[in-house]
Amino acid sequence: MNFELQILGSGSATPMVGRHPTAQVLAVGEGRYLLDCGEGTQLRLLEHRRRFSTLRVVFISHLHGDHFLGLFGLLSTMSMQGRQEPLLVVGPWGIEQMVTAVGLHSQQQLGYDVTFAPIDTEAHALVYEDALVRVHSLPMRHRVPCAGYLFEEQPRRARLLKERLPEGLLATELSQLAQGHDLPPNPATDRPVLLHAEVSVPAPAPRRYAFCSDTLYQPELAELVRGVELLYHEATFLDELRDRATQTHHSTARQAAELAQAAGVGQLLIGHFSSRYRQTEAHLLEAQALFPNTILATEGLEIVVGEK
Repeated sequence: MNFELQILGSGSATPMVGRHPTAQVLAVGEGRYLLDCGEGTQLRLLEHRRRFSTLRVVFISHLHGDHFLGLFGLLSTMSMQGRQEPLLVVGPWGIEQMVTAVGLHSQQQLGYDVTFAPIDTEAHALVYEDALVRVHSLPMRHRVPCAGYLFEEQPRRARLLKERLPEGLLATELSQLAQGHDLPPNPATDRPVLLHAEVSVPAPAPRRYAFCSDTLYQPELAELVRGVELLYHEATFLDELRDRATQTHHSTARQAAELAQAAGVGQLLIGHFSSRYRQTEAHLLEAQALFPNTILATEGLEIVVGEK
């Protein structure tokens, strides 16, 4: 099953040509999940040929404009395109009030239901689950209530080895084996206990992706994201401006690498670059000096989570 991330925007609050506000799409199987929705996100989705109709849930980290102002246009466009499937928006308290106010004053009538799941931005808790993923909130420390999100795919089934399976197994028995259960003896066929380990290859461990939005550097986050295959962490500034990062409740590239190292993650992805930096190569070098497996969250980048 695919588990892929695409970067739609890697910039911070001040706009600049070629660098867009924060937005990412995570594709897990047939599910599509939007993480943050800065201005112009719907245009970025169009550019990368992402169908709006496939979006299941929108996750908003916080209510700074560069992380959610694109939501109003996206909701409207999906309605004009004829969407009928409900859409869930997960985010801090206040996002529902903002969307409702815009709809009220613009007399906008959406052709589908939008529901909201307000979250406690100070807690690490399960905030969403479906057949494909489980999503927990990650508490961020920013100037307004802010949360990151930890995505974990649901456990996959073991792969059955057809050449080792006895004949005549029922569909329910095959399902039990794929789920890791042994089959009891079958007196009717003189079949002894059938151990799932003898007829299957164990499923790979569920893959995980951690999205750490705008935040002060928090060493304690390491325990919450330990061992994830991919960690996204904001890196607004270079470490020479660490004091500025603290003042604005942001992080540096080196601090992102420090967290990745402490958490033992597989790969680090840094973004949310300040517009004062026309180039971001220095961010990459600064992070790689401490955590070599670091990459830049550049516009349009596609990443297979967990790929070696």
